[in-house]
Amino acid sequence: MEDLSRRTLLALSAVGGAAVAAGAAHAATFGNPDQPAEGAINSTPGALSEPGPHNPALEAQIPAFQNPPATDVGNSPMFWSSFNIMPKRVQAGGWARQITNSEFPAAKEVSGVNMRLGPGGIREMHWHLAGEWALMTNGQCRVTVLDQFGHPYIADVGAGDLWFFPAGCPHSLQGIGPEGAEFLLVFDDAYQSEYNTLLLTDWFAHTPPEVLAQNFGVPADTFKNIPLNDLWIFQGQQAPALSVDLAAVAGAGAPAEPFTFSLGGAKPIKQNAGGQIQLADSRTFKASNTIAAALETIKPGALRRMHWHPNADEWQYWIKGKGRMTVFNTGPRAVTIDFQAGDLGVVPKSQGHYIVNTGDEDVQVLAIFKAPEYQEVDLSDWLTHAPPELVAQHLHIDPAVIAKFPKGQAGIQPA
Repeated sequence: MEDLSRRTLLALSAVGGAAVAAGAAHAATFGNPDQPAEGAINSTPGALSEPGPHNPALEAQIPAFQNPPATDVGNSPMFWSSFNIMPKRVQAGGWARQITNSEFPAAKEVSGVNMRLGPGGIREMHWHLAGEWALMTNGQCRVTVLDQFGHPYIADVGAGDLWFFPAGCPHSLQGIGPEGAEFLLVFDDAYQSEYNTLLLTDWFAHTPPEVLAQNFGVPADTFKNIPLNDLWIFQGQQAPALSVDLAAVAGAGAPAEPFTFSLGGAKPIKQNAGGQIQLADSRTFKASNTIAAALETIKPGALRRMHWHPNADEWQYWIKGKGRMTVFNTGPRAVTIDFQAGDLGVVPKSQGHYIVNTGDEDVQVLAIFKAPEYQEVDLSDWLTHAPPELVAQHLHIDPAVIAKFPKGQAGIQPA
């Protein structure tokens, strides 16, 4: 019995020694921290092959899904979607496509619509149960709105301009000029659908003629030719000169704050050789008290620095270029996804993230926050405003080197 026990102990020791040796041979390394090891760098061509059914064209859109960095770990709710995969509703005057929480569950605070109005195309007079924020991306549009105090506002907006209509304020949109208009709408409600609006023609068609007659003080047959189906987007006549429309509503007083703002013309809050960030929140665009926005331009090879936002989720609209974003969360979880023009992304509140421009042209990303003001915490800024010895003990880096980290919120790091 004693001899058997001795032989058993020797065998177990040998196995343990081999396990330790194997562990040392495959120990976690910088850029490859996880056990079991992650990433293609730790695999073989045979294991990486994909002999089964697949769609190369679709796979090529997000290469990070096929070959994620070895530093990625775990999983997260899908934080990518795209207007490019959404069906359009097309009518005579234009089209629209949308992404609400129903299509994009990660988007829990806002929903979005991509809309096109041809020259003269009219988005029917209507109002919403949610606030409507918008960025013009192409052409020109005439906007009209009536505020809750009976003050009308009419303006022409072009690429880079914004508007904001508070919930319940009735408004209309019309493409003007030779190009018409294309724009992004953002509602401060993740479930707000562009197909679920309070339309002028719907209310008229579903009100008894005698009530309409009494309400407007005219004979009931005044309304005999009203549309029985809503118009939504329809082809209208070209709008007159702006001065004509302004004159038509003059005398009713002006709203306290304009409902439009030039984000494209705003002075950057952060700018260097790597790009710039322009901002519109309630401090500058005072009418927009539920939506803050940052327009980020990132040069090729530049990095939108490691940071997070403590007051709201970040909902992204990728306007142009190609980039790769990694989102870091508890767990740990770190997931990387590639983005292109027309794509949407969501980064939940306080989760760390960064973007690398992986293309050969500028990346332009619109970051939307359901909050009255923009807030950001920069990782490097935090570390350079903590005791150096404390940071050094965490990272095993000389305090003198830590002192060289960038201070402040630079926003973008050049290539």
